[in-house]
Amino acid sequence: MREKILEIKNIKVYFPIKKGILLKTVGYIKAVDGVDLQIYKGESLALVGESGSGKTTLARAILRLIPIQSGSVCYNGKNIFNLSKIELQKLREKIQIVFQNPFSSLNPRKTVGSILIEPLIFHKKIKKETAIKEAVKILNLVGLKEDAFYRYPHEFSGGQQQRISIARALILKPEFIVLDEPVSSLDVSIQAQILNLLKELQKKLKLTYLFISHNLSIVRFFCNRIAVLYLGKIVEIAPTEELFKKPLHPYTKLLLNSIPTIDEKRKISFNNLKNSDYPTLFYNNSYCKFYYRCQFKMPKCRINEPNLIKFSKNHLCRCFLLDK
Repeated sequence: MREKILEIKNIKVYFPIKKGILLKTVGYIKAVDGVDLQIYKGESLALVGESGSGKTTLARAILRLIPIQSGSVCYNGKNIFNLSKIELQKLREKIQIVFQNPFSSLNPRKTVGSILIEPLIFHKKIKKETAIKEAVKILNLVGLKEDAFYRYPHEFSGGQQQRISIARALILKPEFIVLDEPVSSLDVSIQAQILNLLKELQKKLKLTYLFISHNLSIVRFFCNRIAVLYLGKIVEIAPTEELFKKPLHPYTKLLLNSIPTIDEKRKISFNNLKNSDYPTLFYNNSYCKFYYRCQFKMPKCRINEPNLIKFSKNHLCRCFLLDK
């Protein structure tokens, strides 16, 4: 039986909509609306969906970088929202993040060495000399030379900057890393290098990844399982190959249909979609969020929201089509 490293239960993240001179709250943007998810040790779980589906918001909630409306996030059995300040500081050593844009996530006024040794001195309380040795080791581990320690982020290419970001995430020897579209801003050839590096590091350091992406081709190469997110809701979860071979939810089929291919027979027709029919994150309803975009909709889809149910042992889907 696989061991859970992270368990998310009914997470909700709402942002208030304020209007008027008194900035009265008139509604909420439901960025994440009741997500349940389990991540197991040693795996790479992909979180996919369109821009604005709530992927990064969910990741920031997991890292406790933003407040939540309700729910819990348990890391190794402990709810991170119930931790004290000292316990939370220790948790920061175990959970790290690699951001989408490496240049904007690195302090341009500090050398690479300063960026790497700062968390060591703060969290591990070790001497500067020891921290420098650890930083050089990490730089070598991600494929950079020792002279990178004394240089500034702007002196490196985009791929090298992302290697520095990965080194910063690894410096505290974490167990779980959130990869927030880590290769989307890089050239295709560099993307392959970074992905291969992350795979090697995962095997060598026994890491667990939450990989956020909208590129399904990369996800298929890199991840073991995929969770599909739509308007703050998980609509399908499955092992990677099973989801690609037998997608169940209409939205998942739409995403797979967006992958470029020369085989037109693989394309799924969604010609009936209209921009005016697209619901938004503040669309307040108690029925299926995909209702207005779905060509397979039924009367009951307009009345109730489907539950996330099992289609097979590891394949879950939120759709009334499975009731047939």
